[in-house]
Amino acid sequence: MQPVRLPTTIPNILTSLRILLIPVMVVVAYLPIDSRYLMAAAVFTVASITDWLDGYLARRWGEATPFGAFLDPVADKLIVAVALVLLVEVHASAILVIPALVIVAREIAVSALREWMSIYSDRRSVAVNMLGKLKTSLQMVAIIVLLANGPDLDNLFVKLGYVLLYIAAGLTLWSMYVYLRVAWPDLSRGMNVNPSDRGPDQGP
Repeated sequence: MQPVRLPTTIPNILTSLRILLIPVMVVVAYLPIDSRYLMAAAVFTVASITDWLDGYLARRWGEATPFGAFLDPVADKLIVAVALVLLVEVHASAILVIPALVIVAREIAVSALREWMSIYSDRRSVAVNMLGKLKTSLQMVAIIVLLANGPDLDNLFVKLGYVLLYIAAGLTLWSMYVYLRVAWPDLSRGMNVNPSDRGPDQGP
């Protein structure tokens, strides 16, 4: 049996680094020191930079790989989800829980929809547009601001972070609508599939 060899291109290494930074961010966020919030924000910022850099280098150097195409969105969703969980725990605020739940739920739903589209839909994918890029940028900035400042509602930057996160959550829902609109013709046809045609992992 041949050993499994992962593509060790620079973009893939950067993507893998983003995943490795997740436990670092968590540990730093719970250090018993005053600067823990700024340090956690710094780790998340570095991870966010690798998110932009790995895609840029992959396109620039022609090093895009199927493995990278799989790992990059996984790394993005993991670090955002973990950061949001940290923020909900630290801030202990229902105001923050709402956009966090919206963002995480959307990522789960869209990931499932993308997988479904890759198998059953005539439209195999939906290209990333300016809406998606704006959503991601606002999301990253909001998380960095909130991580850096801790649970102080009197802090102007914390209020700004909340506003940005709510805007990002709104854009998140809109981008999910865009996916659903593209996939809906195939989804609606799939509602009428004969039960005998269901796959082995589909429920009764």
